[in-house]
Amino acid sequence: MGCQVYWIERTNQIAPGDPAIYKKQLAEHVSGPGLAVLDTITRRHPALMIIDLSNNVIPWREWLPMLKSAPATRRIPVICYGSHVDAETLKFAQSAGADTVLARSGFLTALPDLILQYTHLPVSTKLAESCSQGLSQLALKGLQQFNRGEYFAAHETLEEAWNNDDTPGRELYRAILQVAVAYLQIERRNYRGAIKMFLRLRQWIDPLPDICRGVDIAQLRSDAERIYEALVQLGPERIDKFDTQLIHPVIYTQAWSG
Repeated sequence: MGCQVYWIERTNQIAPGDPAIYKKQLAEHVSGPGLAVLDTITRRHPALMIIDLSNNVIPWREWLPMLKSAPATRRIPVICYGSHVDAETLKFAQSAGADTVLARSGFLTALPDLILQYTHLPVSTKLAESCSQGLSQLALKGLQQFNRGEYFAAHETLEEAWNNDDTPGRELYRAILQVAVAYLQIERRNYRGAIKMFLRLRQWIDPLPDICRGVDIAQLRSDAERIYEALVQLGPERIDKFDTQLIHPVIYTQAWSG
């Protein structure tokens, strides 16, 4: 299916530090080991996650509800399996948001079918074809607003462009409007809001080709990652020290499709 398997056998493969320290945070964690987990998962874009509920080394009881509640990761399918005699654990995994939970014997028997049923693969061919089209007039207006620093207006216009498009290329507009919201949160000195948007953004911008409808996605992606790293380095207490010179305009051609 074109996927690679990545085994997580130790907590420090993802989250360095004390894995027991998980402060309660709404939606995406923006600090501590929770942020480290979300950062790793959103960078890898797993097509499917499988959790062995008998693994007492990995803090899956903290990870699973976090991953299935955060907008940045909740769309990733998760299969859990464990001992059939441990009904409490199986029930907890189900309540925490797992897409399906099975006893170990049933899991081993059904594994091939489960992989085919739950693996979420990107529609790269259709997306590439759609990206060869031009920008809509609304999208062009939104990009102009973005480059003038009118991030709220850009979000509203690009959301309308997204709603008016029924092709896979509409995800271009969703990606850019989320960058706009992240930049708006930086202007408002809202560290938590900005970090959340950058984490959510990856699921939409990373699958896009480097050029989509004339927009230089490679540059925009690089800009967003650079700003995200700068914010993490500053932390919430020093967001007022953020260097606004790091924010660059979107590079695009002005061809449009009508």
